[in-house]
Amino acid sequence: MLIMACGTQCALAQDNENEKPLRPVASIFSAQYGHASLLDSYLSPIKYGGHAIALNYEAQQATGFNPQHWTRQLSLGVDYDYTHNPAGNHTMHSLMVDARWALMHRWNNVLTQGLNFNLGGETQLRGGVLYNANNSNNVVSARIHWNVGVMGQAIYNTHIKRLPITLRYQASVPVVGAFFAPDYDEAYYEIYLGNRDNLAHFGWWGNRFDIDHMLSADLHLGNTILRIGYRNRISTSWINNISTRDIAHYLVIGIGGEFLNVNSKRSNKVNNNIISSMYQ
Repeated sequence: MLIMACGTQCALAQDNENEKPLRPVASIFSAQYGHASLLDSYLSPIKYGGHAIALNYEAQQATGFNPQHWTRQLSLGVDYDYTHNPAGNHTMHSLMVDARWALMHRWNNVLTQGLNFNLGGETQLRGGVLYNANNSNNVVSARIHWNVGVMGQAIYNTHIKRLPITLRYQASVPVVGAFFAPDYDEAYYEIYLGNRDNLAHFGWWGNRFDIDHMLSADLHLGNTILRIGYRNRISTSWINNISTRDIAHYLVIGIGGEFLNVNSKRSNKVNNNIISSMYQ
């Protein structure tokens, strides 16, 4: 297999009109930094605030079936929050990993040329730990939840003078799922000894609400894409007399491009029918 990078307008020779359309993968690696606010009443009734750091990989591609009207996205990430209580003498750390996959229907050139809307379903698995060494009883709060929900995108391809630019707003909202939560005064040592009742809970908007959304601008610098954006992540839950509320605001800087997987045995037959998942 030969991996080829392509820009916004990919030019390939058309030798066979019956070839399947090419579907480049838009891959972006991003570093994110900002402010985090953490509340977990299992560890402390006090809200902590501080630094938020995240790394993320996103890959989006038109689907093999009906690529003009369907697209899929894979997102993998890890985020770390380093926070302090209001007095500044206690710290709380949060380390979480996240995996998300979405399938969305596409509406192309809605209202005006270059404006596309994507909407569909997603599934997400997110988990990690919060650590507060100053808690006299429990110093760790484990987090894990799986959900299915809705993802939507509004994508607008335009130019600033000669520079192609893609503006995108993306929102991810879980609807139902399952998540882990102990009782308010239940120690993890008790769980280790076998007290495992009432740990898994059905998640819905009555006991948790999450949203992860981002506004970004992708600058097309030849074959390289530079992403600049703002991301906001909110995760809340309230069950077993435990309330959690994690809020983070990030500045997003990313770099990547569009990549084609071309079979070297058929490369001389590739046509120029290329369907990008986001760019035009």
